[in-house]
Amino acid sequence: MPLYDYVCRHCGLRYETLVRGGATPVCPQCGSVTLIKQVSAPSAPARSKSLVAAARRQAAKQGHFSNYAAEEQRELRRRS
Repeated sequence: MPLYDYVCRHCGLRYETLVRGGATPVCPQCGSVTLIKQVSAPSAPARSKSLVAAARRQAAKQGHFSNYAAEEQRELRRRS
């Protein structure tokens, strides 16, 4: 289910909600179905060193080395 942002034309509420394929979203404040779907900018992936290190540890546990540099991949494969 995709997550969409909406603005209610009736009461002006801005909110986000999960919407199933054929479902019509309803304003949680006033119940109106006259909504404007907003374009949401995707957030960039986190680049903090701790998040990258955690992702690498998880990938290595699962045997995936694609998020490592080529030199690091060769070293990790040699060790395993």
